[in-house]
Amino acid sequence: MNAPPRPHPFARSKAAMWAGRAVKAIWDRGLTEKPPLEPDYLWSIGAKGFNKSDEVSLRSDAEVADFRERLERLCQALRAEAQLNPLGHTMAYGQLTSAIRKRHAMGRFWADSPELASAEIAPPIIVVGQMRAGTTRVHRLLAADPRNCGTRFCNSHDPVPRTPDLRPLKSTLGLAIARKINPWLDMLHPFGATRVDEEIGWLSGALDACAFEAQWRIPSYVAFSEARDASAIYAEFARILRTDAAIMGDGGRPRVLKCPQFAEDLPALLHRFPDARVVVTRRCGDAVLRSSVSMVASQMAFQTDHADLDALETEWRRKLALREERMSAALAGFCGPVAHVDFDQLGADWRAAMRHLHMDLGLDLPEASLDAMALEHERSASDPHHAHRSQIESFA
Repeated sequence: MNAPPRPHPFARSKAAMWAGRAVKAIWDRGLTEKPPLEPDYLWSIGAKGFNKSDEVSLRSDAEVADFRERLERLCQALRAEAQLNPLGHTMAYGQLTSAIRKRHAMGRFWADSPELASAEIAPPIIVVGQMRAGTTRVHRLLAADPRNCGTRFCNSHDPVPRTPDLRPLKSTLGLAIARKINPWLDMLHPFGATRVDEEIGWLSGALDACAFEAQWRIPSYVAFSEARDASAIYAEFARILRTDAAIMGDGGRPRVLKCPQFAEDLPALLHRFPDARVVVTRRCGDAVLRSSVSMVASQMAFQTDHADLDALETEWRRKLALREERMSAALAGFCGPVAHVDFDQLGADWRAAMRHLHMDLGLDLPEASLDAMALEHERSASDPHHAHRSQIESFA
């Protein structure tokens, strides 16, 4: 006989259960329709108020076609595989229509200010490695150095510049709601509206699978995305980065970039930034797997009634191996500066780890920069994510 599936370690919050019941009641009573996860329908919602030229803008025909095909394939997977509950269905609808809307809004912005999409920027520092392997810590320490800069969380999840810039306020409200739905959010990754964070929003806005596979079971879309050339995604990424640097006024300082998906797509990213410096983080594989499955499980718990921890562990063991293989292959062909950081050594003596990192990158590290990093280190020490160590024991 097959062993029974392991109990899910993340109980749904009361807010998540209430929201799910409320959504279902609204649909059942006909107060609003259940929005179909169909490409044409989602497009009609997301593109409302925009023109065809806004979609195209600076994008090539191949880039436009790539987004449309990704939308088609992702919708197919959501309908056929994800087994979303009412809350998950609503969240998928919201994320996809938002991606379409912001894509058009960025296109319209570039039509008015095309020069910003090709603005000069300093060579970036790219932090690459498996998720849960210390990438966030290294990323934020480096970005704390006043000689460098990083991407604000609110800019990652809404790259469209506006005057006045209300993105910090909107992100603060959005995070407050997200914390009600998923009370483990900050335990898994400490957030802040204007805090330096990874650029996962720019990738998911181009319909890369990275943010979606961490929420939904969509194996056909993951396979499609893994086999797909990522050039179109990183062409958009590069335009957004240059625009963001010009708007924020920090293009003269190296932007510290970080997202676990970079490990999978490193050739496409380095093609856009061949003069980058690369930092690679490493951590024990079993610890990375347990922590990764824990993170994904927490997000799936309230979006589907069919979470399977054993299946998640199998999938993420495969995914982590794929990312490691692709990252190693890309680095073998990269001639620029590369530094390696061990997770345990970083925890034991972060100052020594950062000194070695800078030495490997051919950079100096003045005391003023270390002092700024120390402030970030102290801030991180009080973050709730340290409690995640006890949570992942259930995955051991």
